[in-house]
Amino acid sequence: MIKKDKIKDLHYSVTGVLTADEIQAAADEVLTKYGADAKMPGFRAGHVPLSVLRQKYNASAMGEAIDKLMNRDLEKYTTEKKIRLAGAPRADLGKWEIGNDAEYTLEFDILPTLPEIDLEKFTVTKKTTKLDESEVDTAIENLRRARSVAEKQPAEYKAENGDTAVIDFTGYIGKDAFEGGAAKMHHLVLGSGSFIPGFEDQIIGHRAGDEFDVNVKFPKDYHADNLAGRAARFAVVLHEVRKHILPELNDAFAKEIGQETVEKLREHIRNILNEQYTEAARAEMRNELLDILADKVKLDLPEVVVEQELQIAKNEHEHHHAHCDGKCDDDCKFDEKKERREAERRVKLGLILAEWGSANKVEVTRDDLQQAIWAEAARYPDPKQIFEFYNKNQNALTMLRGMIFERKALDAMLSHVKTKEKAVKPEELFQQAKAK
Repeated sequence: MIKKDKIKDLHYSVTGVLTADEIQAAADEVLTKYGADAKMPGFRAGHVPLSVLRQKYNASAMGEAIDKLMNRDLEKYTTEKKIRLAGAPRADLGKWEIGNDAEYTLEFDILPTLPEIDLEKFTVTKKTTKLDESEVDTAIENLRRARSVAEKQPAEYKAENGDTAVIDFTGYIGKDAFEGGAAKMHHLVLGSGSFIPGFEDQIIGHRAGDEFDVNVKFPKDYHADNLAGRAARFAVVLHEVRKHILPELNDAFAKEIGQETVEKLREHIRNILNEQYTEAARAEMRNELLDILADKVKLDLPEVVVEQELQIAKNEHEHHHAHCDGKCDDDCKFDEKKERREAERRVKLGLILAEWGSANKVEVTRDDLQQAIWAEAARYPDPKQIFEFYNKNQNALTMLRGMIFERKALDAMLSHVKTKEKAVKPEELFQQAKAK
């Protein structure tokens, strides 16, 4: 049982004693369970005497028994104190020997108690925007382009923005071709932004049959670390240029999209765009409320959780900058102070949302999870892979559930805060939402 404790803020150090008799009794329970299936020479399965099991397995059974007894004492202690662990405790048995009483020490951090938050004192900005009919026109043009027919152009035709270029290319860093940087007869829509910046622009103006170099620089945040931030040359062969012929905008086209008339199609697009504006504005409100909570709510943080969050950031940084090979510029260096502040912010907000959400009965339903998985799957060419990923990866499903819970908790909080409206242009709303 626990005899004494030492408490400093959220950090606890407790000391307890387990008698030799209770340790052996708990170890015998472990041995008895093991003996139910044990097979040993000279004995029938499940009939090995306890004395024989002790001779062979007593030491390992003692370890399991002590863990069980310490967990029993800790559970009783935390229940009486009405505290919750922030992580697994660190145990120390000192110089205990079998046959003696065991004095142990457990050190752990606890989760803080969330102070009462008066959300009605907070004000967030609700940004509103007016749908411009030109946005509907642009969306319809995109639909027409998606259903366009790409017609091969004569040899004298020069490639223009929006055309499809059929190309071979090979990428080089210096004199060496790099892996994954080559393709044959690739269909590239010029102006689509599907290739690294500057690549598509340098094809415009060329004719079928041209062979030329495209010189670009990979972005610093490029997903392949060995290419990020580096200058590259692509040897390009332009085989043909195809111009997109758009279908006529009429009721027949609208029916292909699932609408009866062109006007019904325009109305459908207006509704979709307005929903996007509403969600973008709500995302801004969530971000503003997070800033307010981080600034206004005073909360002690369990150091063990902050350290775990900081270590995750450090591991991600080291992975992302593994190509530096010791030659680091300022972008490569891990800013310990800055990253710790951000880790503390993430932990603080996570605790606030978890505690407030639980206290206010925020729940993630099966439908919430299914809708989130469907939404993510819709972004990929093969949605089946996403469904299989979540079916086989419980950790990923748990993380997704946590993200949904935090969003729902924020939305529930937003129903209690004050709002002030601010009219903005649509592009401003989306730019700010994207920046977050």
